[in-house]
Amino acid sequence: MVKKIKVYKNFKIIKSHKNSIILIGNFDGLHEGHQKLFKLAKKLKKNKSKLGVITFDPIPKMFFNKSIKNYRLSNFNQKINLFKKFNVDFIINKKFDLSFSKIKAFDFIKNILFKKIYPRYIFVSNNFRFGNKRQGNVFLLKKFEKKFKYKLINPNPLIRTNKIISSTLIRTLLSKGNLNLANQYLGRSWSIEGIVKQGRKMGKKIGFPTCNIDLGNYVIAKPGVYAVKVCLPRSKKYLKGIANLGYRPTFNQKRILLEVNIFNFNRNLYNKKLIVKFIQFLRKEKKFKGINDLRKQINKDIKLAKKS
Repeated sequence: MVKKIKVYKNFKIIKSHKNSIILIGNFDGLHEGHQKLFKLAKKLKKNKSKLGVITFDPIPKMFFNKSIKNYRLSNFNQKINLFKKFNVDFIINKKFDLSFSKIKAFDFIKNILFKKIYPRYIFVSNNFRFGNKRQGNVFLLKKFEKKFKYKLINPNPLIRTNKIISSTLIRTLLSKGNLNLANQYLGRSWSIEGIVKQGRKMGKKIGFPTCNIDLGNYVIAKPGVYAVKVCLPRSKKYLKGIANLGYRPTFNQKRILLEVNIFNFNRNLYNKKLIVKFIQFLRKEKKFKGINDLRKQINKDIKLAKKS
């Protein structure tokens, strides 16, 4: 039986969820650095103790800088599915708005954490900031540990090849086309969920029908061709495919688009939600002289993708 997680939109939690182990953060991508926190928290979980997460929507950085559109490594639904793997019992998905951003750091500790959540343990990363003008940090949380009856745990960051594993690092790796390393730091293949939209049907015209997927506010990986695996609606099975992420320079496309060709598949998927796993970066985007040259290259790409 799949564990069901209780999702709150505010801090009014039920009594059995108080005195719990609480992890606070954006947890975008839930990479190996985040997973370190969750594994440590899981070890503290006793028979009746609960594990909860406080996270924010939108990500505060996106709230304060409205020009940032494509930033997320994972959407909320993906987060929930990842949290399930770490036995999370409940999530507080707090809307990050102007009034919440003005709460002073001390007031957040006293009036929200202590009075409403009453955690036994609080897990945060070393760079965690909170409160008005980001004045709160791990030192402030540590200072009021005894007064507000919680134990703060902030482990050292996870370091690989002299670099701290972070969501920012993974976004950078994806933007540079270093998918293998990004996937390694995520602990799985990077994936997106998206709705299939009707497009110009250019792929179908040249013999390679594609699903055009709305990227929403996901981070934009390096434009190019990728080997992918696609999960269909109401299915746990992944089918191999190839994806073009970019502007389709041969067709003078102005807007970035994700087009996915699923091998040996011809069902209509308009308005369906697909999960696309990015397995391997095959090549960067290129403008071809004509359709025949493009078709030849796609056939080469497909052969490579089938080996991935």
